[in-house]
Amino acid sequence: MLLIVNGRVITRDEAHPYIEDGAVAIEGQKIVAVDTRAKLEAAYPDAEKLDAHGGVIMPGLINCHTHIYSGLARGLAIKDCNPHNFLENLEQQWWNIDRHLTLDGTRACAYATILDSLRDGVTTIFDHHASFCEIPDSLFAIKDVAKELGIRACLCYETSDRDGEAKRDESIAENAAFAKWAADEDDDMIAAMFGGHALFTLSDETLDKMVEANNGLTGFHIHVCEGMDDVYDSALNHGTTAVHRLLDHGLLGEKTMLGHCIHVTPADMDILAHTHTSIVNNPESNMGNAVGCAPVLEFFKRGIDVCMGTDAYTHDMLESLKVFLPMQRHNACMPNVGWVEAMTMLFKNNVKMAEKYFSTKSNGKPLGKLAPGAAADIAIFDYKPFTPFSDENIDGHMLFGFEGKNCRTTIVNGKVLYKDREFVAFDEDKINAWTMVEAKKLWGELNGRQY
Repeated sequence: MLLIVNGRVITRDEAHPYIEDGAVAIEGQKIVAVDTRAKLEAAYPDAEKLDAHGGVIMPGLINCHTHIYSGLARGLAIKDCNPHNFLENLEQQWWNIDRHLTLDGTRACAYATILDSLRDGVTTIFDHHASFCEIPDSLFAIKDVAKELGIRACLCYETSDRDGEAKRDESIAENAAFAKWAADEDDDMIAAMFGGHALFTLSDETLDKMVEANNGLTGFHIHVCEGMDDVYDSALNHGTTAVHRLLDHGLLGEKTMLGHCIHVTPADMDILAHTHTSIVNNPESNMGNAVGCAPVLEFFKRGIDVCMGTDAYTHDMLESLKVFLPMQRHNACMPNVGWVEAMTMLFKNNVKMAEKYFSTKSNGKPLGKLAPGAAADIAIFDYKPFTPFSDENIDGHMLFGFEGKNCRTTIVNGKVLYKDREFVAFDEDKINAWTMVEAKKLWGELNGRQY
C-alpha cells in the first residue's frame, strides 16, 4: 500500500471536495481511502509513504485532443515554410512533417509527447495521429510506447484522401485493426477511436468506408470546421455543412468527439446536441493558427458537452485552461463569462469522455476524482499560496496560480512514474538520446541536409 501525505487534497468529488491536511491511500491500481492525514496514518501504519511536501494532491489531468506526430517539431524551422493561411500551414508544415515520419519517428514523437505530458501532471491523453510516410502499425507503435511509459491513452489514425486512395485505405485499415485489437484486449489503459482529418480532405466514399470498417466498434475522432476550408468544401461540393455530412453518413453519436468546430452554424449545434456528440476545444492552437474562436459559450447553452484539449500546441492543460478564459471573454466582449465553462470542460467533460473509453470496460474504474474505488491517477503540484486557500476558492487558485511546471509527482494507475521531478519508472536520458537521433533524421529529411 502507498500512502500520499503532507498536502492539501483536491478531490473533485462533490461529496468531499477538499481536505486541508489530507492523505490518499492506494492499493494496487485503485484508491482505497481519502481522508485526513491523521486518520489514514492511523489506519495504515505500515504503508509506504510518499511525501507531497506541502503541495496539492489532485486527480491527474486529461487531455482530450493532442497530436503525437508533432512531438519532434519543437525548435524546427522548415525551409520555405511561410504560411499565410491555415491550409498553407497544413501543407507547408504539419502535412510535410507527417509525410516524413517513419515508424521509428512515430515512436520518438510518442516518447517526447508522453514524457512532457507526465511532467505536466497529465495522466490520460486522446491522440489523433498521422504518419503518411509509414501508416501500417503506427498506432501499435504508439501503443507500445504508451504502455512502456505508463500513461493512459486513447489512439486513432487520421484518415484522409490528401495523399491518394492507397494511403487512405491504409489509414482506414490501421484504424480498424487497432480498434479491433483494443476491443479484444479490454484494457482500461489503452483504448481506440476511429480518426478522420478535416471534412475537406474526406470524400463521401471515404466517410462510408470509415463507417463500414469501424463496424460500430468505437466512436469517431474528427477535425471539423477548424478553418473555413471545411465550410467552403461542404457548401460548394456537397451542398450542405460539414456537420450535416457527418450526420448523413452516420458518424455522429455519444462516443464521437469533434475537434475545434469553430465555424459551425446554429443548426449544426442543434444536430450535435440532439445526437449527443461531443466537441473538444483547443484554445491556444486556434489562436496560433489564426482560425478563430469557437463559440463555446453557445455550445454550452445548447447542451453540447465540450471537452478541452491542446492540439499539441502545449502539453500543459492548465496553460490551456488559462488561455481559454480570456479568449472567450475577449470574443464575447464580456469580462464575466467563461469561468464555469472552463472548469466544466477540464474537470467534468474531459472526465466524462475518458470514462466512455476507459471505465466501461470489464476492469474499468472511475476517473478524474480522488475517491475510494477510483483509478489511482494522481498529480501532486507544488503550490504555496499567499492568499487564503479553501474549498470555496479552489478554482480561482487553479486558474490564476497553478501551472503544469509546478507538477512534482505523477502517478498513473497506481504506479509512481514521476517523483519529485525525476522519472523513476524508466531511463529518461536513454530515451532522450534515442529520440534526438530520430529528430535529427526527420529534420534532415525535411530540409534536405543532415543535422
